[in-house]
Amino acid sequence: MKIAIGADHGGYKLKRSIARFLKDKGYYVKDFGTYSKTRCDYPPIGYRVASQVAKGVFERGILICKSGLGMSIVSNKIRGVRAALISDARSARSSREHNNANIAVFSGDVMSPQKACTMLTIWLNTDFLGGRHARRIRQISGIEKKIARKRWSLRRENANVQKT
Repeated sequence: MKIAIGADHGGYKLKRSIARFLKDKGYYVKDFGTYSKTRCDYPPIGYRVASQVAKGVFERGILICKSGLGMSIVSNKIRGVRAALISDARSARSSREHNNANIAVFSGDVMSPQKACTMLTIWLNTDFLGGRHARRIRQISGIEKKIARKRWSLRRENANVQKT
């Protein structure tokens, strides 16, 4: 499995531990930054990882920031991404079974490397249940399409207004 990983300065240490753990388990891991503890902004990193997952270049993604909330917000802006903030075994399991989450997000502040690796093992080995949950994922995809159409329509309107 190919996994994209990224973190800001608040998640840098945890990211390094997780990447090492995953590589030792035989996963292909690509690091999208940051590459030091130097303060940086999380949105560009979250966007790069989420975009690669949405395009199918990577099957799963992992994002880490200080609280986990910022990376959750930015990655869920990308159509096709279902990022889940993982805090315990239950959220790791249900994010896959019920939501087919393709990005796991962690808090660099409160998640220890050992616990994160345990949660990732659950997350990576849990399958999507489908059934009624598939219907809900289709509904989410429908909302994403509706938003994309609305944006496209607004762009066309603006282009027509500028021509006149």
